[in-house]
Amino acid sequence: MARKLAVMIPWQFEMKREDAISLARMADAAGVHSFWVPEGWGRDAFSLLVSLAEKTEQIQLATGIVNVYSRTPGALAQHAATLDEWSSGRAILGLGASSANVIEQFHGIRFQPSLARVRETVAIVRTLLRGEPLVHHGKWFDMDRGFKLRMNPVRPEIPIFLATLNPNSVKMTAEIADGWIPAMVPHRAMAGEISQLRAWVREAGRDPAKVLVKAGNVTVSERPEAREFGRPFIAYYIARMGTFYYNQLVRFGFEEDAALVKRTFEEKGSAAAVAAIPERLVNELGFAGSAEACRDRILEQEKQGIDIHGISIEARDAHAFERAVDVLLR
Repeated sequence: MARKLAVMIPWQFEMKREDAISLARMADAAGVHSFWVPEGWGRDAFSLLVSLAEKTEQIQLATGIVNVYSRTPGALAQHAATLDEWSSGRAILGLGASSANVIEQFHGIRFQPSLARVRETVAIVRTLLRGEPLVHHGKWFDMDRGFKLRMNPVRPEIPIFLATLNPNSVKMTAEIADGWIPAMVPHRAMAGEISQLRAWVREAGRDPAKVLVKAGNVTVSERPEAREFGRPFIAYYIARMGTFYYNQLVRFGFEEDAALVKRTFEEKGSAAAVAAIPERLVNELGFAGSAEACRDRILEQEKQGIDIHGISIEARDAHAFERAVDVLLR
């Protein structure tokens, strides 16, 4: 089976429109599996992906991720179906809960963490994509008029990936999703987490091979400082994005490191918190090096059970980009 690589744009990206298009086109031409666009409180994911759908041919186009609060399940189904139509069946819908900071302080919606909300959202989106009447009675949503999506989706099933953290939410992912996006899982713990996911998939009566894991974070770069790229992301998620990511690292034995980063952020600010992140944590949550070194890391990830490997390639020249991808695919 061909190795699947995924190009990711950082959620806080400041990429120009033409640079995003150029990157997607290079990834498409080089045989990269998918192109993932995040959504925080800046650019929205779907608009860029629809634009890229018209400028690429084969690469799958994914939200990585959008939250289940700020759009209704009906709106998410509309967006996903439209992207799938514009891309001729290349859409992937990546969903997650986000955090209280974003949902309450940016979207102005009460954040009530609930597996039921994610589960109901997925069920409603699937119902609408299948062209069935929407009749749903749940904890969060109650519809009985039988609305249908007023278009004919290109596919009745669009892959839905869930970004989940704690065991209960990962178990739900195993039961209802087409893919899992692990969050803040250290490299050394990944194999065990994926093994547990597969066990839950089998327990739900599903085929473990049908639930893909999209993970890993390798950066192809010859610059030694490239390995530092993930530091601001790590610091912000530990100290400023609620307690979920902090608790995730505590669960994996990094309580002392997480506490240090959070305390430093609160007392001295973001720059000091970034500098305070221990090297071992940086190494566990990402990797940077030559294309050959990154390929070796990907080989380790394959042994862990990762199916889709997140990559970043610093080269912006098409030939250099394709050479790097070629090495990663060997």
